[in-house]
Amino acid sequence: MKVLILVTHLLGTGHLARALTLARAFSTAGHEATVVSGGMPAHQLDAGGVQLVQLPPLRSDGVNFTRLLDADGLDAGADLMARRATHLRDTLRAIAPDVVITELFPFGRRVLRTEFLEALDAARSLPHCPLICASVRDILAPPSKPAKAAMTEDIISRFYDAVLVHSDADVTPLDVSWPVTKTLAPYLQYTGFVAAPTAPAHPDGVGTGEVLVSAGGGNVGTNVFDAALQAARHDPDRRWRLLVGGTKAADRIATLRQNASPNTIVEAARPDFRQMLHHAAASVSMAGYNTALDLLQTQTPAVLVPFDAGDETEQSLRAEALARLPGINVLTSAALNGQTLLEQVQKAISAPHRAARTSGLHGAQNTASIVQELAGKHHAD
Repeated sequence: MKVLILVTHLLGTGHLARALTLARAFSTAGHEATVVSGGMPAHQLDAGGVQLVQLPPLRSDGVNFTRLLDADGLDAGADLMARRATHLRDTLRAIAPDVVITELFPFGRRVLRTEFLEALDAARSLPHCPLICASVRDILAPPSKPAKAAMTEDIISRFYDAVLVHSDADVTPLDVSWPVTKTLAPYLQYTGFVAAPTAPAHPDGVGTGEVLVSAGGGNVGTNVFDAALQAARHDPDRRWRLLVGGTKAADRIATLRQNASPNTIVEAARPDFRQMLHHAAASVSMAGYNTALDLLQTQTPAVLVPFDAGDETEQSLRAEALARLPGINVLTSAALNGQTLLEQVQKAISAPHRAARTSGLHGAQNTASIVQELAGKHHAD
């Protein structure tokens, strides 16, 4: 079975990370998996074992997701969008997939609606029409208007065979953040949470006793890093390590290093971060889907500063759910400063230890099984 996953991450890299995890699960199950990425390259992510096709990249203008920029930070013009569309159509024809999965769309990425719809039309026009699935995380950005939910439902009805919800229906059903109607409900397939296999402890013990501060792979989290620098100055007996991602990482690192105290390391985001978590005294991060799963798989005390710019609510909802567990505290952006961050880190470290979660995290493998069964029925019809 040939599977094509179409994803365009515009700010952070969580969507791409999840798509790669799914693709690896398909490959492990004996299928050919291709990820077509339309966002900025994210070299810190592990694409091993997965065919990765890079479209001419796009990113958003910060949290303004209605303005798209090219790799040079210029407004994305018609020529760029035409080249993306051609590349995508050519890839679909060359691979002729049995399954097409769109990450987030049509529940998000409405600014790229034309591109996604053209890709779906191209997929439907292949000699053997593939099974078409949407792939969504546990919590979505709720539709701001009923018309947006209705438009999403219409696209699902026209093009899709299933909606893969990467959550546990008993923990975070989709209707926590999205209106699930009688029309939409039959499409939903809950897979469990999509987590990468639990990372082993770091062979060199990197991160031991440190406070690891991260903000995903996008150009966000400046407030978190600034507060961490302040907190580290008042915690001189402990090492703080800031891991900075995004396309502007080099400039941000240089600026942060100018204000760093001797007990602070500032460096680029590392591919061994998940291994370092096992040894850390605490983690400070935002509350993205993949970060939340990394923390659930470890016993690391954590302080979450959910991303809430531009009226974003997804991470706040997730952080509130995680804060029910011991050793996980939440600090809002409005309350964030060096003193409050240090207080919350110390509180998290002093909390009772929680057990590492091992159940409900096999969503990638479950997705491969669910899709294989649906594809068998689809192509038999």
